Amino acid sequence: MPKMLLVVSRLLRNACPKPPGRVSLAARTFVNEASFDIKKCDLHRLEEGPPSQAVLTREEGLKYYKLMQTVRRMELKADQLYKQKIIRGFCHLYDGQEACCVGIEAAINPSDHMITAYRAHGFSYVRGLSAREIMAELTGRRGGCAKGKGGSMHMYAKNFYGGNGIVGAQVPLGAGVALACKYEGNGDVCFALYGDGAANQGQIFETYNMAALWKLPCIFVCENNRYGMGTSIERAAASTDYYKRGDFIPGMRVDGMDVLCVREAAKFAAAYSRSGKGPIIMELQTYRYHGHSMSDPGVSYRSRQEVQEVRSKSDPIMLHKNRMVHSNLASIEELKEIEIEVRKEIEDAAQFATADPEPPLEELGYHIYSGHPPFEVRGVNKWIKYKSVS
Repeated sequence: MPKMLLVVSRLLRNACPKPPGRVSLAARTFVNEASFDIKKCDLHRLEEGPPSQAVLTREEGLKYYKLMQTVRRMELKADQLYKQKIIRGFCHLYDGQEACCVGIEAAINPSDHMITAYRAHGFSYVRGLSAREIMAELTGRRGGCAKGKGGSMHMYAKNFYGGNGIVGAQVPLGAGVALACKYEGNGDVCFALYGDGAANQGQIFETYNMAALWKLPCIFVCENNRYGMGTSIERAAASTDYYKRGDFIPGMRVDGMDVLCVREAAKFAAAYSRSGKGPIIMELQTYRYHGHSMSDPGVSYRSRQEVQEVRSKSDPIMLHKNRMVHSNLASIEELKEIEIEVRKEIEDAAQFATADPEPPLEELGYHIYSGHPPFEVRGVNKWIKYKSVS
């Protein structure tokens, strides 16, 4: 009899509706959303800025966690493959800065545009490329997002224009994309990203001027990871307030290690430019764990202790994980399952990137133009010719 009562009790309990706003996973119940205080942005020429509170749903939190974990694991695998000489050439890794790409993508529309510098793997992934396409591009294989011809610095996706190798050159290109958005009147905006090293380039200031004059829907984003190519920002810039560098352009300084801070700031910036007010500047204060590129060990101009301190106190994935667990949006076990899933995905991508064939030599001239009739392209000398096919 007691056993029968126990069975009935369980059936009744399972039949009862769960309280609204809660999600049950096995025996544990999670909240559907939670509100968090986030760091207030420093403002320039703005009366008000992004909110100091952000709402995070359970679904969003799990999505952001998986995205950041994937970017992190992808970069660590790229580091390994480079040291094995499977990836060659230039390679600039993004680990430590995951909250920037994930936060911006979470705030904008798929039809909005984005262009960045050569530290582009993270943005390539959040803009829609698969880990396979990115890893195969790194190894120069046919299945890469640029057919194996671009490598680390030149990756492209829908409404994502790279990966650009020339320091700062992507910023005027981004203003050109913003001009197209304004010309077409489609309400889209363009995020033009650059680093603290590129922030001292003359073309950046020329672009500020043109974007302000024409009120272009362009969000200038300085990813300030504190070091250029081996030089700290204090040694490279008389003023390190990059969000004020536009002078007549409004700006804000954002905690780039917090995905929610970045998301709310990017939402604010996109709404500002979308409303016809013109350009705005975002400075994301972030940090890179690797050196500037794979040829830079990253410890000659900063100490290992400094890197370790940032990892232990400000890591974007760790901060997001703690926030999720402490607010009962997810469990440690659930997040651990995501990590295992991500590791498998990256291992699969790495295997594909090493097994996929390289593009044949005769395709060297392919894809110069889109939708153009085939034509001949001269090779290294006038007797060698390749055919260009769109």
